[in-house]
Order: sequence, then structure tokens, then C-alpha cells
Amino acid sequence: MTEPQQERWFEVAPGIRRRTIAVTGRMQQILVELDQGARLPEHRHPHEQITHLISGRLRFFIEGKVREVMPGDTVALPGNMPHGVEALEASLAIDTFSPPREDMLAQDAAP
Repeated sequence: MTEPQQERWFEVAPGIRRRTIAVTGRMQQILVELDQGARLPEHRHPHEQITHLISGRLRFFIEGKVREVMPGDTVALPGNMPHGVEALEASLAIDTFSPPREDMLAQDAAP
């Protein structure tokens, strides 16, 4: 595990921010803060994703199904799985991606 490249926060969507906390050749971990009511529209990416909720409450939309997530819950998503999320409360989560997200790494590396 390496130290994060950046300590900066980046807006993912209104009310949702992320910061890379660790990167290896095959994995990336980010910290995600979500304000109550924030929504990340349905999307997909080729990367596998595991989300672990530290605090708050989230509602995931996964392939048209709804799943509420409480602190301590974990959601695993295979690559290309359609998913979105809504923050039912202010929340803090850790997302792990494999392989690392090239788009996020490029954003982290930008001046």
C-alpha cells in the first residue's frame, strides 16, 4: 500500500466529495463524504467496487433494485454493474476499486 498522491478533496456530484487515501498497482481506496440528500445518478464503470459505510445512511440503486445501507454494511459491485446512490443522512464511506480508476488518478495528479 502506498501513501495517497493527493490530500485534496474533489467534487464527484453536488454534495459528494472524494479523496484518494491509498493506491497500489491493482487497487485504489477513496474516502467519500456525502451530504444529506446528495445523489449520484446511475452510472457504470469497468472497475470492481466495494463500498463500506462508516457513518450515516445510504440508499443504493443497483440494477433497478433498492438497498438501504447502514454503518458497518458493505456493498460489492462487479464491473459494469449499473448503480447510483442517495444519501439519506450525512454519510462517510470508503470505496475500493480494482483496478484503480484512471479518471480519479488523473484528477489527483493534476496541479
